[in-house]
Amino acid sequence: MSNSTTLFWDKFNSAPIVGIIRGQSLESVLKIAEAYESAGLTTLEITMNTAGAAEMISTLRSKFPELNIGAGTVCNLSELREAIDAGAQFIVTPIIDETVIEHAVDENIPIFPGAFSPTEIYKAWSLGASAVKVFPATNLGVEFIKDVLGPLDQVKLLPTGGVSRSNIKSFFEAGAIGVGMGSSLIDKKLVEAGDFEGLKKHFISVKAEIQNFVKG
Repeated sequence: MSNSTTLFWDKFNSAPIVGIIRGQSLESVLKIAEAYESAGLTTLEITMNTAGAAEMISTLRSKFPELNIGAGTVCNLSELREAIDAGAQFIVTPIIDETVIEHAVDENIPIFPGAFSPTEIYKAWSLGASAVKVFPATNLGVEFIKDVLGPLDQVKLLPTGGVSRSNIKSFFEAGAIGVGMGSSLIDKKLVEAGDFEGLKKHFISVKAEIQNFVKG
């Protein structure tokens, strides 16, 4: 399978939201992906601590070739290799693991390592991160993003955790190049109710909040 970095960024920039799927069944994941693509969103992450994650990534790559499908919660080299072998087009980590970052960079696969402090953020960026996942952003908030980008204006930040439809725009206004969204985007109540049309409408409403920041 092709892992074209340019194609990844073209798709990502057209809707710079990483939808994070954790703990769902394959059946639900396929329906979520269908609603996601239909809503005009492009980038989905399957966390590696989801049962059957590798199979999900492989299946999504096959059935939804227009989506960016990646792996999240990648904490070590074994998980990285499993994700890449399954066809993951990008990698997200909750931590800084130098070996994982360096291997992803060597294989030209976009990687978003998780970092919390300015020192961690700069270290991840220096190791070759495509963008740094500021995690958890819940307690840090929008002002932290703005403050960090003052001295570290070359770093691309992807806040994750605590991003919702009501505040997503403010993160982009602060200078984030994208966001990661889990339960606030992949609404479990709608999924459990089988209301995938409602989920699609929710996706569309979230995307509408950042239309002025879309590059693609």
